[in-house]
Amino acid sequence: MDQFSVSGAKFSIFMFWVILATAYANFYSNSEITWGDGRARILDSGNTLTLSLDRNSGSGFQSRNQYLFGRFDMQLRLIPGNSAGTVTTFYLTSQGPNHDEIDFEFLGNSSGNPYTVHTNVFAQGRGNREQQFRLWFDPTADFHTYSIVWNPQRIIFLVDESPIRVFNNQQANGIPFPSNQAMRVQCSLWNADDWATQGGRVRTDWNLAPFVATYRNFNINGCVPGQCSSDSFRNGAWQTQGLDAQGRNRLRWVQQRFMIYNYCTDFNRFPQGIPAECRQRF
Repeated sequence: MDQFSVSGAKFSIFMFWVILATAYANFYSNSEITWGDGRARILDSGNTLTLSLDRNSGSGFQSRNQYLFGRFDMQLRLIPGNSAGTVTTFYLTSQGPNHDEIDFEFLGNSSGNPYTVHTNVFAQGRGNREQQFRLWFDPTADFHTYSIVWNPQRIIFLVDESPIRVFNNQQANGIPFPSNQAMRVQCSLWNADDWATQGGRVRTDWNLAPFVATYRNFNINGCVPGQCSSDSFRNGAWQTQGLDAQGRNRLRWVQQRFMIYNYCTDFNRFPQGIPAECRQRF
Protein backbone atom coordinates (compact mmCIF):
# COMPACT_ATOMS: atom_id res chain seq x y z
CA MET A 1 0.00 0.00 0.00
CA ASP A 2 1.07 3.52 -0.69
CA GLN A 3 2.37 5.67 2.14
CA PHE A 4 2.19 9.42 2.22
CA SER A 5 4.85 11.85 3.24
CA VAL A 6 4.25 14.61 5.72
CA SER A 7 5.35 18.08 4.77
CA GLY A 8 8.20 19.40 6.85
CA ALA A 9 6.63 22.82 7.00
CA LYS A 10 4.95 23.52 10.31
CA PHE A 11 1.81 25.54 10.54
CA SER A 12 0.70 27.76 13.36
CA ILE A 13 -2.68 26.79 14.60
CA PHE A 14 -5.11 29.38 15.77
CA MET A 15 -7.19 26.90 17.80
CA PHE A 16 -4.86 26.86 20.80
CA TRP A 17 -7.88 25.91 22.91
CA VAL A 18 -8.22 22.41 21.46
CA ILE A 19 -6.24 19.31 22.37
CA LEU A 20 -5.50 16.06 20.72
CA ALA A 21 -7.83 13.18 21.41
CA THR A 22 -7.29 9.65 20.16
CA ALA A 23 -9.97 6.98 20.32
CA TYR A 24 -9.45 3.38 19.33
CA ALA A 25 -11.99 0.91 18.10
CA ASN A 26 -14.57 0.71 20.87
CA PHE A 27 -18.11 1.64 19.97
CA TYR A 28 -19.33 1.57 23.56
CA SER A 29 -17.01 4.38 24.63
CA ASN A 30 -16.64 6.36 21.41
CA SER A 31 -20.09 6.30 19.83
CA GLU A 32 -23.79 6.46 20.57
CA ILE A 33 -26.67 4.94 18.67
CA THR A 34 -28.91 7.77 17.51
CA TRP A 35 -31.82 6.10 15.73
CA GLY A 36 -33.23 2.82 14.48
CA ASP A 37 -35.24 1.44 17.41
CA GLY A 38 -32.95 -1.54 18.07
CA ARG A 39 -31.73 -1.98 14.50
CA ALA A 40 -28.22 -0.84 15.44
CA ARG A 41 -26.30 -3.33 17.59
CA ILE A 42 -22.89 -3.18 19.25
CA LEU A 43 -21.15 -6.57 19.30
CA ASP A 44 -17.82 -8.23 20.06
CA SER A 45 -17.11 -6.36 23.32
CA GLY A 46 -17.62 -3.05 21.56
CA ASN A 47 -15.35 -3.68 18.59
CA THR A 48 -18.10 -4.20 16.00
CA LEU A 49 -21.36 -2.40 15.22
CA THR A 50 -24.04 -3.51 12.78
CA LEU A 51 -26.68 -1.32 11.19
CA SER A 52 -29.80 -2.85 9.67
CA LEU A 53 -32.53 -1.62 7.36
CA ASP A 54 -36.03 -2.99 6.81
CA ARG A 55 -39.20 -1.62 5.30
CA ASN A 56 -40.00 0.33 8.48
CA SER A 57 -36.68 2.01 9.29
CA GLY A 58 -32.96 2.19 8.89
CA SER A 59 -30.51 2.96 11.69
CA GLY A 60 -27.53 5.10 12.61
CA PHE A 61 -24.93 6.15 15.15
CA GLN A 62 -22.55 9.03 15.78
CA SER A 63 -19.34 9.79 17.64
CA ARG A 64 -19.78 11.01 21.21
CA ASN A 65 -17.37 13.90 20.62
CA GLN A 66 -17.13 16.63 18.02
CA TYR A 67 -13.78 17.31 16.34
CA LEU A 68 -12.10 20.24 14.68
CA PHE A 69 -9.64 18.55 12.29
CA GLY A 70 -8.36 15.01 12.55
CA ARG A 71 -7.99 11.63 10.91
CA PHE A 72 -11.03 9.34 10.96
CA ASP A 73 -10.80 5.65 10.00
CA MET A 74 -13.57 3.09 9.75
CA GLN A 75 -13.59 -0.48 8.50
CA LEU A 76 -16.79 -1.46 6.70
CA ARG A 77 -18.22 -4.57 5.15
CA LEU A 78 -21.08 -3.53 2.92
CA ILE A 79 -24.39 -5.27 2.25
CA PRO A 80 -23.86 -8.39 0.12
CA GLY A 81 -26.01 -9.50 -2.81
CA ASN A 82 -28.81 -7.27 -4.03
CA SER A 83 -28.33 -3.99 -2.15
CA ALA A 84 -30.21 -1.83 -4.66
CA GLY A 85 -31.83 1.25 -3.15
CA THR A 86 -29.74 1.25 0.03
CA VAL A 87 -27.25 3.87 1.16
CA THR A 88 -24.55 3.11 3.74
CA THR A 89 -22.70 6.15 5.07
CA PHE A 90 -19.59 7.30 6.93
CA TYR A 91 -19.22 11.07 7.13
CA LEU A 92 -18.45 14.14 9.22
CA THR A 93 -20.99 16.90 9.75
CA SER A 94 -21.69 19.98 11.82
CA GLN A 95 -25.19 21.33 12.46
CA GLY A 96 -27.24 24.21 11.12
CA PRO A 97 -28.14 25.67 7.71
CA ASN A 98 -24.54 26.74 7.06
CA HIS A 99 -23.12 23.39 8.09
CA ASP A 100 -19.90 21.75 6.95
CA GLU A 101 -19.85 18.12 5.84
CA ILE A 102 -17.38 15.57 4.43
CA ASP A 103 -19.11 12.52 2.93
CA PHE A 104 -18.47 8.89 2.11
CA GLU A 105 -21.73 7.34 0.86
CA PHE A 106 -21.96 3.82 -0.55
CA LEU A 107 -24.81 3.40 -3.03
CA GLY A 108 -26.06 -0.15 -3.35
CA ASN A 109 -26.77 -1.98 -6.58
CA SER A 110 -28.48 -5.07 -7.93
CA SER A 111 -26.67 -8.40 -7.62
CA GLY A 112 -23.58 -8.66 -9.79
CA ASN A 113 -23.25 -4.91 -10.25
CA PRO A 114 -20.73 -2.77 -8.37
CA TYR A 115 -21.30 -0.34 -5.54
CA THR A 116 -20.91 3.37 -6.23
CA VAL A 117 -18.77 5.35 -3.77
CA HIS A 118 -20.24 8.85 -3.59
CA THR A 119 -18.10 11.63 -2.06
CA ASN A 120 -18.98 15.24 -1.38
CA VAL A 121 -17.68 18.26 0.54
CA PHE A 122 -19.93 20.93 2.05
CA ALA A 123 -18.56 24.23 3.33
CA GLN A 124 -20.76 26.90 4.89
CA GLY A 125 -23.85 25.07 3.72
CA ARG A 126 -22.75 24.70 0.11
CA GLY A 127 -22.13 21.26 -1.39
CA ASN A 128 -22.53 20.23 -5.04
CA ARG A 129 -18.95 18.92 -5.12
CA GLU A 130 -19.71 15.31 -5.96
CA GLN A 131 -17.19 12.79 -7.18
CA GLN A 132 -18.16 9.15 -7.62
CA PHE A 133 -16.08 6.01 -7.94
CA ARG A 134 -16.23 2.27 -8.40
CA LEU A 135 -13.98 0.13 -6.23
CA TRP A 136 -11.23 -2.22 -7.38
CA PHE A 137 -12.41 -4.98 -5.03
CA ASP A 138 -15.64 -6.48 -3.72
CA PRO A 139 -16.55 -4.35 -0.65
CA THR A 140 -19.04 -6.98 0.55
CA ALA A 141 -16.61 -9.90 0.77
CA ASP A 142 -14.45 -8.53 3.58
CA PHE A 143 -13.72 -5.43 5.64
CA HIS A 144 -11.92 -2.49 4.03
CA THR A 145 -10.70 0.74 5.60
CA TYR A 146 -12.21 4.08 4.58
CA SER A 147 -10.45 7.18 5.91
CA ILE A 148 -10.98 10.93 6.01
CA VAL A 149 -7.98 13.16 6.70
CA TRP A 150 -9.09 16.72 7.50
CA ASN A 151 -6.46 19.31 8.30
CA PRO A 152 -6.15 23.07 7.71
CA GLN A 153 -4.53 22.51 4.31
CA ARG A 154 -6.73 19.85 2.70
CA ILE A 155 -9.18 16.98 2.92
CA ILE A 156 -8.05 13.55 1.71
CA PHE A 157 -10.39 10.61 1.08
CA LEU A 158 -8.62 7.25 1.29
CA VAL A 159 -9.62 3.64 0.65
CA ASP A 160 -7.23 1.09 2.15
CA GLU A 161 -4.65 3.93 2.32
CA SER A 162 -5.01 4.71 -1.40
CA PRO A 163 -6.12 8.31 -2.01
CA ILE A 164 -9.18 8.66 -4.20
CA ARG A 165 -9.82 12.37 -3.78
CA VAL A 166 -8.17 15.54 -2.46
CA PHE A 167 -9.98 18.81 -1.72
CA ASN A 168 -7.53 21.63 -1.03
CA ASN A 169 -8.04 24.68 1.15
CA GLN A 170 -8.30 27.64 -1.22
CA GLN A 171 -9.88 30.11 1.15
CA ALA A 172 -7.26 32.65 0.05
CA ASN A 173 -9.02 32.55 -3.35
CA GLY A 174 -12.45 33.03 -1.83
CA ILE A 175 -13.45 29.36 -1.92
CA PRO A 176 -15.14 28.10 1.28
CA PHE A 177 -13.39 25.32 3.20
CA PRO A 178 -14.45 23.52 6.41
CA SER A 179 -12.21 25.21 8.97
CA ASN A 180 -14.10 26.57 11.96
CA GLN A 181 -17.06 24.29 12.71
CA ALA A 182 -16.53 21.18 14.82
CA MET A 183 -18.04 18.04 13.32
CA ARG A 184 -19.21 14.65 14.56
CA VAL A 185 -18.69 11.35 12.79
CA GLN A 186 -22.08 10.07 11.59
CA CYS A 187 -22.85 6.66 10.11
CA SER A 188 -26.18 5.37 8.86
CA LEU A 189 -27.99 2.84 6.71
CA TRP A 190 -31.17 4.02 5.01
CA ASN A 191 -33.43 3.59 2.03
CA ALA A 192 -33.02 5.96 -0.92
CA ASP A 193 -34.44 3.92 -3.76
CA ASP A 194 -35.92 7.00 -5.40
CA TRP A 195 -32.39 7.99 -6.54
CA ALA A 196 -29.57 5.78 -5.17
CA THR A 197 -29.43 2.98 -7.73
CA GLN A 198 -29.31 3.82 -11.43
CA GLY A 199 -31.12 7.09 -10.80
CA GLY A 200 -34.03 5.36 -9.05
CA ARG A 201 -34.74 2.90 -11.85
CA VAL A 202 -33.93 -0.08 -9.57
CA ARG A 203 -35.91 -0.15 -6.34
CA THR A 204 -35.26 -1.85 -3.02
CA ASP A 205 -36.38 -5.50 -2.88
CA TRP A 206 -37.91 -5.67 0.59
CA ASN A 207 -38.19 -9.44 0.34
CA LEU A 208 -34.44 -9.48 1.04
CA ALA A 209 -34.67 -7.39 4.23
CA PRO A 210 -33.20 -6.92 6.70
CA PHE A 211 -30.14 -5.45 4.99
CA VAL A 212 -27.08 -5.34 7.25
CA ALA A 213 -23.83 -3.34 7.02
CA THR A 214 -21.02 -4.01 9.50
CA TYR A 215 -18.60 -1.45 10.98
CA ARG A 216 -15.51 -2.13 13.05
CA ASN A 217 -12.19 -0.59 14.20
CA PHE A 218 -13.56 2.93 14.60
CA ASN A 219 -10.37 4.99 14.99
CA ILE A 220 -10.27 8.72 15.61
CA ASN A 221 -7.15 10.84 15.99
CA GLY A 222 -8.36 14.40 16.22
CA CYS A 223 -8.96 17.53 18.22
CA VAL A 224 -11.90 17.87 20.61
CA PRO A 225 -12.73 21.55 21.18
CA GLY A 226 -12.12 22.67 24.74
CA GLN A 227 -10.13 19.66 25.90
CA CYS A 228 -6.53 20.02 24.84
CA SER A 229 -3.39 22.06 24.41
CA SER A 230 -1.45 23.41 21.48
CA ASP A 231 1.53 21.18 22.36
CA SER A 232 -0.42 17.96 22.04
CA PHE A 233 -2.07 19.22 18.85
CA ARG A 234 1.30 18.95 17.15
CA ASN A 235 1.53 15.20 17.78
CA GLY A 236 -0.32 13.96 14.71
CA ALA A 237 1.03 13.28 11.22
CA TRP A 238 -2.44 13.96 9.83
CA GLN A 239 -2.08 17.66 10.65
CA THR A 240 0.08 18.38 7.64
CA GLN A 241 -0.55 15.20 5.65
CA GLY A 242 -0.46 15.57 1.90
CA LEU A 243 0.51 13.40 -1.03
CA ASP A 244 4.08 12.68 -2.07
CA ALA A 245 4.94 11.66 -5.66
CA GLN A 246 3.88 8.06 -5.04
CA GLY A 247 0.61 9.20 -3.51
CA ARG A 248 -0.11 11.51 -6.44
CA ASN A 249 0.57 8.67 -8.86
CA ARG A 250 -1.81 6.43 -6.95
CA LEU A 251 -4.48 9.13 -6.95
CA ARG A 252 -4.16 9.48 -10.72
CA TRP A 253 -4.40 5.69 -11.11
CA VAL A 254 -7.62 5.57 -9.11
CA GLN A 255 -9.20 8.56 -10.81
CA GLN A 256 -8.29 7.47 -14.34
CA ARG A 257 -9.63 3.93 -13.88
CA PHE A 258 -12.39 4.10 -11.31
CA MET A 259 -13.89 7.60 -11.25
CA ILE A 260 -17.33 7.59 -12.89
CA TYR A 261 -18.48 11.14 -12.14
CA ASN A 262 -16.61 14.38 -11.47
CA TYR A 263 -18.44 17.66 -10.97
CA CYS A 264 -15.31 19.43 -12.21
CA THR A 265 -15.83 18.04 -15.71
CA ASP A 266 -19.62 18.34 -15.84
CA PHE A 267 -19.78 21.25 -18.28
CA ASN A 268 -23.51 20.80 -18.88
CA ARG A 269 -24.11 21.38 -15.20
CA PHE A 270 -21.86 24.44 -15.12
CA PRO A 271 -22.34 26.14 -18.52
CA GLN A 272 -20.82 29.39 -17.19
CA GLY A 273 -17.57 27.60 -16.30
CA ILE A 274 -16.42 24.98 -13.85
CA PRO A 275 -16.13 25.91 -10.15
CA ALA A 276 -12.95 27.77 -9.26
CA GLU A 277 -11.59 25.02 -6.98
CA CYS A 278 -11.51 22.62 -9.93
CA ARG A 279 -8.58 24.46 -11.47
CA GLN A 280 -6.12 23.05 -8.93
CA ARG A 281 -5.75 19.27 -8.98
CA PHE A 282 -3.81 18.34 -5.86
